[in-house]
This record gives sequence, C-alpha cells and structure tokens, in this order.
Amino acid sequence: MSSTLVLVLSGLVIGALFGAVVQRTNFCSMGAISDAVALGDKKRLRAWLLAIAVAIAGTNALLLTGLVAIDKSFYLAPRVAWVAMLAGGLLFGFGMVLAGGCASRTVVRVGAGSLKSFVVFIVMGLVGYMTARGLLYYVRTAVETVGTDLGKAGLPGQGLPSLASAAFGLGAGTAIAVVAGLAVAGIAAWCFKDRGFRRSARDIVAGLSLGALVTAGWWATGWLAADEFEPVPPVSLTLIGPSGDTLQYLMTFTGAKISFGVAVVFGILLGSFAAAVAGKTFRIEMFADRDDMLRHMGGAALMGFGGVMAAGCTVGQGITGAATLGIGSLLALAGIVGGAVISVRLLMWRMERASLDRGI
Repeated sequence: MSSTLVLVLSGLVIGALFGAVVQRTNFCSMGAISDAVALGDKKRLRAWLLAIAVAIAGTNALLLTGLVAIDKSFYLAPRVAWVAMLAGGLLFGFGMVLAGGCASRTVVRVGAGSLKSFVVFIVMGLVGYMTARGLLYYVRTAVETVGTDLGKAGLPGQGLPSLASAAFGLGAGTAIAVVAGLAVAGIAAWCFKDRGFRRSARDIVAGLSLGALVTAGWWATGWLAADEFEPVPPVSLTLIGPSGDTLQYLMTFTGAKISFGVAVVFGILLGSFAAAVAGKTFRIEMFADRDDMLRHMGGAALMGFGGVMAAGCTVGQGITGAATLGIGSLLALAGIVGGAVISVRLLMWRMERASLDRGI
C-alpha cells in the first residue's frame, strides 16, 4: 500500500471519528466561549482544555520517543509572526461567533444537513484560499513580515520547552517532559476540579477523544504514512487551510492530488452525517432571513482571512498547535478567545439594546 493511500485512508478514518464525536457530544469551541461568557457554564470550555491536555501529552510523547519529528513541524519554527498570530486570531474569533460556530463545527453541521453552514463553509474556504494563495496573499504576507526570529538568539524553535531549556540549562528531552508534564497536570486539575464537569460524561468523552485524535493525526502523517524518500513535516488536524484546499480539489479533481487535510474534511462530513442519521438529528437547516445570512457570511469571511493569517483555527491552533507548546500557537489561541469574547459581549449588548428599545 502506497504512503499516499495510507495518508488518505488515515485522514478519512480520523476525520470520520472526529465528525462523529463532535456531532454526538455537541462540542464547539465557539459554544464553549459563549457558554462561559453569557451563561457562566464552563463545561464545554473544560472539554476543550481537556482536549488540549490530552493532545499535549500525546504529541510530546511522540516527540520524546522519536516516533514523530514534531520539532520539524511549522508550529515550532524559530520565527514567531506574533502580529499575524494575534490579529488573525482576533479576526477568526470574532468571525466564528457571527458565523454561529468554529470551522470544525461548521464542517460537522454541513454533514448534519445545515445549508447555512454549507454557505459558511464555501465563503470561509474561498476567502481562506484567497488569503493563502490569491488576492489577499500580499496583505497576509505584509502582516507576517513583523515577527521575532528566536533562531538569532540561538534557540532551535519557538516551543516553551526550548525557552525552558535555554533559561534553566535543561537537556532538550528533560525540558519537554517537565514543561509538557506541568501543562498537562495544571490543565487537567482545573478541568476536573469542577463537579459538574466530572459528572458530564459527554464533555469528558469529547475532550479525551479529540485530544487523542489530534495525537493520531501526528502519528499518521509523521510515522504511519511517512515516506523516507520524500520526507515532509508532520501535520495533524486543522480545518481552515484544508477547507479551501477541499474546494480547490473538487474543482481540479482530475489533476489534483488529495492531501491529509482534504481527506480529514471528507471524513468529518461522512462521520457527522452517519452520527446525525444514527441519532435522528439530521435535518435541513436554512437561514432565518437576509440579516441572518449576511451575518453568517461576514463571519465566515473573517474566519477564512483571520484563520489563514493565524495559521489555524480553534482546532488547528487551539488544539493541534497548542499541543506543540509553540509560542505562536498560544498567541493565536489567545487572539481567538479574545476575539470571540468581544464578539459575544457585543451581541449581548445589541440584544439588550433591542430589548430596551422594544420596552420603550
């Protein structure tokens, strides 16, 4: 079996499991933030952080055992484009609230029958592709010129373990084990200190499963489907770039080569469709009105542009990237959360104003 076929099959299987888990557990990063801000309910936020903790443990275990060269991934490159990470994250986070869900939730909803999520997916993928390779390419690259090259300071990469190694004189392996171990322990302790979360099997399953699937993605691309004659850096789950690549693949199918990311998107669609049908939750969903459509499309455009600028979404940077403990990923994640909080509070303020106006 060729490495390409193994890569595609791995992407389909991992994507299908991801789609099924998200559909059945109602996991959504945007929902996690809005629940916490608007309702004070942090169970889904804890599920997200649990996924990050599991992914940190699995990802760094693969690195320490030498199975996958995680340190060769772009997440740990010495240069940190911190302005692009923060600004892109803010735009993505703000946009995902307007669009009613993050990139992964959008793809899952398409599989579950949502036509408005289908429109969001098209706009998000199109704008994302334009930002990566098209009309908006020069805007993105201009922003990316502002950054800090840690290589000039003698650091091999931007990971927190590299900083700890340089600061405290630790060996590379020791630094990875210590920093990753502390991160996992701290996050897990915060997640499970809440009684409501401990009793929520659905949220615990979501966190454990998604973190494991991110680890599986690294293993599949960095070991299972690795080609020693054509070595490429390992990757794992991310949705923004692959959404645009999926549209491009569908339009150039006869001459295109499918990637792991595109296979994951197809897998998510299949998995969410199967889970929705099995759970009797498949239904066709339309926009409520013109304003609803415009709001979703505007949010999708911000997600596409901001997500590519930040080099990932709530999965690509918020779990996969965060698992590498890269500074850029953590900055992007902070931007995403900040943008989403601003957007949620703005929508709450508008709803309150509208309610007061009706009362008057």
